[in-house]
Amino acid sequence: MSGVWVFRNNGVIQLVDNPAAEQGDARNGTRRKALVHLPSGQVISSYSYLENILNGLGWERYHDGDPDLFQFHKHSSIDLISLPRDFSKFNSVYMYDIVVKNPNIFHVRDI
Repeated sequence: MSGVWVFRNNGVIQLVDNPAAEQGDARNGTRRKALVHLPSGQVISSYSYLENILNGLGWERYHDGDPDLFQFHKHSSIDLISLPRDFSKFNSVYMYDIVVKNPNIFHVRDI
C-alpha cells in the first residue's frame, strides 16, 4: 500500500494514491486544458464565441428539450456535439469531441 497521507479541512487524515491528480493544478503535475480555434489562435472562453464558430462551420443548435445540455448537429453528417449548459463544466472530454468532429479547426492545449 503506497500513497501520501493528506490532512483534510475537517481534521480527518486520508491516504491518497495520487495527490497531484486530486488537487488538479500545474504545480502538482496536472494541467488545465483549453480549446483553441486554430484559424484565429483564440482560446474558446464562452459558449457564445464557440457557437459563432460552429455556426460558421455548418453546425446548428439542436433543441431536444434537455435543460442540462447544449447540442449542435450538422445536416451533412450524423454527428452530434453535446456540451454541458454550465461552461464551468466544459472539460477536455468535450473539447476533444469538438476537435475530432472538426479536424484542423480546433486544438486542445495545456494552459
